[in-house]
Amino acid sequence: MHRKTTVFLCCAVLALAATLGAASDVAPEPASPATDGTLPALTSIAGEGMLNSHAYDYLEQLSDDIGGRVTGSPACQRAIEWGVEKMKAIGLENVHTEKWQMSRGWTRVSASAELLEPLERRLKVDSMGWVGSTPAGGAEGEVVPVNDYNLDNEMKQNASSWAGKILLVVQKGEPPKDRMSSFAKFGPFLKAAYKAHAIAVIGGQGGRKSAGMRLTHTGALGFDTFYDIPVVSITAEDQDLLERFLDHGKTPRMRINVQNRITDGPVETANVVGEIRGTEHPEQIIVAGGHLDSWDLSEGATDDGTGVASVLGAAEAIVKSGRKPRRTIRFVLFTGEEQGLLGSEYYTEHPLYPLARTAADINMDALNVWGPTRDIVSIGMGASTIDKTIAAAAHSLGRVVRPDAEPGKGYFFRSDHFSFVKQGVPAFDPDSGVDYIGKPAGWGAKIHAEYTANDYHKPTDVIKPDWNLEGTVKDCELFFLVGYDIANASTMPTWNPDSEFRAARVASLKAAGMEQ
Repeated sequence: MHRKTTVFLCCAVLALAATLGAASDVAPEPASPATDGTLPALTSIAGEGMLNSHAYDYLEQLSDDIGGRVTGSPACQRAIEWGVEKMKAIGLENVHTEKWQMSRGWTRVSASAELLEPLERRLKVDSMGWVGSTPAGGAEGEVVPVNDYNLDNEMKQNASSWAGKILLVVQKGEPPKDRMSSFAKFGPFLKAAYKAHAIAVIGGQGGRKSAGMRLTHTGALGFDTFYDIPVVSITAEDQDLLERFLDHGKTPRMRINVQNRITDGPVETANVVGEIRGTEHPEQIIVAGGHLDSWDLSEGATDDGTGVASVLGAAEAIVKSGRKPRRTIRFVLFTGEEQGLLGSEYYTEHPLYPLARTAADINMDALNVWGPTRDIVSIGMGASTIDKTIAAAAHSLGRVVRPDAEPGKGYFFRSDHFSFVKQGVPAFDPDSGVDYIGKPAGWGAKIHAEYTANDYHKPTDVIKPDWNLEGTVKDCELFFLVGYDIANASTMPTWNPDSEFRAARVASLKAAGMEQ
């Protein structure tokens, strides 16, 4: 199929899924599409709607024309204005921005490094986000290792010797079983390094070593947090060289120059919102969202240009279908996701409608661009009645649902759906399956690992000619059916009795007089 046709054939499906199926007249709760004979028609409507949408154009405009979109930057503001323009052109109702402030703005200026001893050569580095600068012109110092796997002891025993040094984070010995707790120690380490007058930290995101050929990465090091000390990512090749010198008893000396701009106070940004009003329960909301912001080393095409294009394509397809949902669909393009889910957190803490009336959140963050799979992964599976809806939709399409295979990496806490979950709103956060059709066993895990190593938060997150977007199509057909059931069920989804988030939902429903 032609690339521009295929790219986001599915994008519309998400909200189409979340809404389609309901005519303007009130009707009893429908049967599942898998059992009432409407499955082929619904899938066809979704596909036809997407064929006539501009989803691929949206992706190109956002990724190529606007590019990297750091929250609070001029590029992010252009993306916000672009999102408003597109939602209005699609024909959504109540299109507006919901402004919010983050504590400080940050802009990358430059970063360079040079090895001086035991040999002279340039090193490739890039600054992490929301960190400080070296003195103008840079600074020289010896490189000393700090073991990421033993940060507590490093801070207690070695911090007194860090003054005037460049700290290289290494990973030696047995890795901690709980990587999330280890990551949580990185912030205190950075504060200790600054207090000890270290020059800079070569540590990447939470001590994570870069990967890929001559690639650095970027990212935030805390939730709406600024660290005064410069922190950089260095290429794997250059880090390995420094580590080999240290392992052989040689002490590298280098010059590093990191320049960033940070505002003295808060900066304003905004989420972009548009709606398709429900005909029967307009006061009940399904949120279909992706994050508009990205990092600035690349275009942010996968993360999250694909999600944004999906949300807009879905909205356009529903409008063009002429069908109205029973419940209102709010399409939201969040900002601040990369800095700690800040835009979605603001939305849930300052809701236009009571969150008790939000039936569910469906999160679109970095879609499958590698081909169709027999499975789909549901992050946070086992927590709510949405699981049954997902399983039924998958079964009707000959697919299966799998839980997150790596819960220790904390994916459940790392995208915008979690802002809703914390407030008691059930959410569906899908991830790519791993059982790719026509590929050998293990290929899916391999391609996902390669994406993380070579593209995630890296200069290479761009639109690529070898993307196989049939997988996006198939996944969004499934999302379509999930949303269809949510939009037309007589009751809203609920948390399972043993879910830690059930209490928040029960309290909000009670406060709104909506006890289930």
